[in-house]
Amino acid sequence: MALELLSTTEEPVGSAVRGRGLAATVAGRLVRLGLLLLAVAVASFALMLGSPVDPVDAYVGADIAAIGPEQRAQIAERWGLNDSPVERFATWLSHIVRGDLGQSHTFNQPVADVIAGKFLTSLALMAVAWSLSGVIGFGLGLIAGLKRGRLADRVITWWAYTLASAPTFWVGLLLLYAFSVALQWTPVCCAVPVGQVASEVSLLDRLHHLLLPAVTLSLVGIAPIVLHTRQAVAVAMASDYVAFARAQGETTTGLVIHRVLRNAAGPALLLQFSALGELFGGSLLAEQVFSYPGLGAATTAAALGQDVPLLLGIALFTTLFVYTGNQLGDLLHRWLDPRTRRLEAAR
Repeated sequence: MALELLSTTEEPVGSAVRGRGLAATVAGRLVRLGLLLLAVAVASFALMLGSPVDPVDAYVGADIAAIGPEQRAQIAERWGLNDSPVERFATWLSHIVRGDLGQSHTFNQPVADVIAGKFLTSLALMAVAWSLSGVIGFGLGLIAGLKRGRLADRVITWWAYTLASAPTFWVGLLLLYAFSVALQWTPVCCAVPVGQVASEVSLLDRLHHLLLPAVTLSLVGIAPIVLHTRQAVAVAMASDYVAFARAQGETTTGLVIHRVLRNAAGPALLLQFSALGELFGGSLLAEQVFSYPGLGAATTAAALGQDVPLLLGIALFTTLFVYTGNQLGDLLHRWLDPRTRRLEAAR
């Protein structure tokens, strides 16, 4: 009876401790996210202030000679450029706290609407590229790790190192010349056929325009996944538990399915989710090469036009996007690799 009573009282206590630990973990990560967003906001605002491009000149463009000093002063007054940097940052931050990201000068729309619309266009591109780089990279890394030291391993490793050192825009230009100009298999630019309304374009046409930019973006992201997966597979195949399984007669296919895949998938997923920042940076260049109207192209237009509200909004959104991806990768890694949970529990 005493043992039963002890067991029934220990279970609620253990659940309460785990619940408090989970709440503390979530609260800590939210605090880190808030501090990270604040640091990004301060750094981005400081970079905007240090830019040599005058926002009014960038906004007026070719019509700069057609406006007088009074009009320039009105534009500067409307944007708050005459205020001190501290006042401008405090005003912008107070609007952010209220959920107002400001008005984009480049697109003449609220920043939140611009980011939402452009991100939906970029999301398809980044999702396809992200999936291709993960699947192809993990598959090639698995083959290289199983064939370590052989011809297949050397070819895959050489290809991965070559891609890792290749700039995104250079790969995009090569693919554009080969498949769009020389072979004419893919469109030269844009997300939809030129001259057609986006709402009237079929899914097949959208995928046709999406294919080459997505392949360009995925090729650059394949290399690190290949190299990390190769190393994880090689370590797993050289481990004692694999040697013991071989001694008991388990085939190579069984070893890969039951003992290698799970150990190699954890680091690959963690790396895949942590590469979302590089994925967004690569999309910036890929969208320029293929004139793809996504968030990357909007970032370039905002930078050239010194659209400070839009640039700051994109910086905060990108930080939140990358941080969320990192946290998801960490959770998946802990779920796939029980050793991580045991190490955290032992601390």
